[in-house]
Amino acid sequence: MSKQGNYSRIGFCVNVRDIRQLQATGQDFIPAFPVYTDEMMRVLMVSKACLAGSYQTKLEAIAGHDGIELAVVVPPVWQDPAGPIHLERSHTAGYRLFVDPLRFNGHYHLHYYPRLGERLDQFRPDILHMDEEPYNVATWHGVRQAKARGIRTLFFSWQNLARDYPPPFRWMEGWVLRHADHALVGNEAAAEVWRAKGYQGPLCVIPQFGVDPDLFHPPAERDPGRALTIGYAGRLVPEKGVDLLLQAVSSLPGLWQVHIAGDGPERRALERLAGELGIGERVHFDGAIATMQMPAYLRELDVLVLASRTRPRWKEQFGRILVEAMATGVAVAGADSGEIANVIGDAGLIFPEGDAAALSACLQRLLQEPGLREALGNAGRQRVLQRFTQAQIAAATVAVYRSLVEA
Repeated sequence: MSKQGNYSRIGFCVNVRDIRQLQATGQDFIPAFPVYTDEMMRVLMVSKACLAGSYQTKLEAIAGHDGIELAVVVPPVWQDPAGPIHLERSHTAGYRLFVDPLRFNGHYHLHYYPRLGERLDQFRPDILHMDEEPYNVATWHGVRQAKARGIRTLFFSWQNLARDYPPPFRWMEGWVLRHADHALVGNEAAAEVWRAKGYQGPLCVIPQFGVDPDLFHPPAERDPGRALTIGYAGRLVPEKGVDLLLQAVSSLPGLWQVHIAGDGPERRALERLAGELGIGERVHFDGAIATMQMPAYLRELDVLVLASRTRPRWKEQFGRILVEAMATGVAVAGADSGEIANVIGDAGLIFPEGDAAALSACLQRLLQEPGLREALGNAGRQRVLQRFTQAQIAAATVAVYRSLVEA
């Protein structure tokens, strides 16, 4: 099956069935968007995560598979508690991108897309892919809209802790688990959670996003004589353990510096802590980094640390920044929290969560052994190429789509 021609009607994607209907009524159509044959599988994905330009490479990879017609619904902005996340139009070839309003923007449980029913009627997908947790209003609303139209559905979940939600979220979650046709989860713990909660349908463990190794690539060379550059990128919240990183580096000898990318409610407290530890001049708070600038930012690091701590209502679900750093040839050190050890494997250093002395020992090894840094950087790059590329994630996702339409 192959994609042919370029046509659209009133600004909407059309396929051969649409064109035949137009011809029968004497209406015209004008070139603009791809035309697909009756054999094409139509997928409508709903994903606020795809606001990020680097994440859109997965969408291009999915759309590049033969027989797939992909459209994606995103909001114009997500009002994240750490700051608004605006749409980046960085990788939008081969698929339609619908930018639709979002009600209750910024509320993880309550948000939903009021125009989704219109999009389903317009695009007429075979599959609705809700890139959201099953207890969200968005997922419940989307699955209900799709089931009323005979459209197959799937949801995605990172939820690796068994949590009970109050009504009405508990009721919506139960309804989605009974009616969704497939589940995708980002880690094995999430699979166990949803099976224990009663989901009985088909399920696959596929991370939400991989890494584009052409974007996240190592630098041509690193200056061996500079101070060791240790980094962190992500939310500045207690569970990410950035304070532990500061405590760990405060006892390091020799030449080193720390660069912290991101923002959040803990920033001021972390800046104070760096001052109290006497390392304020060596610690740089760089603020939020645009996703398309992250590859260059990571290439300036020698080591990336993810010192996450498990909390009663949260544990590390994947640690995407790890695979991004590994792809750029940066050595990584991570706490044994949640999925971190499974992501790193033997391509980095693992330390007990909450143990600043153990993290400091890891960093001292990396400071004193440049050969180890290089070896781990190379091993991390190879692990990403073998397991975590966008192309691999896209291919696994398309295989799920095909299993749904062939069932």
